[in-house]
Amino acid sequence: MRLKVEFTTEPFDLDEAPAHALVAREVIEAADLDTVDVGPFGNTAEGAADAVLVAVDALLRKSLGAGATRISLQVNVIGDADRDADADAVGEGV
Repeated sequence: MRLKVEFTTEPFDLDEAPAHALVAREVIEAADLDTVDVGPFGNTAEGAADAVLVAVDALLRKSLGAGATRISLQVNVIGDADRDADADAVGEGV
């Protein structure tokens, strides 16, 4: 299964990235994920379910430890690697 996570950490500081935001970025960029998009008002990452869930756990723990008072996140299933592979094989006539 493939997952996409979208998250923000608060409180916001438009003048300088707070420590919790920097920690969140480090966690996500270091994780074994396929795509990562980090921005000032929202962040997204995609990858295999296990990798996303491990990254989310670390993100929550480390961001809260670095001063986040609120973390909003949404996780969506965007595909199933086994089903996608089976569909590809069928499409190829296998």
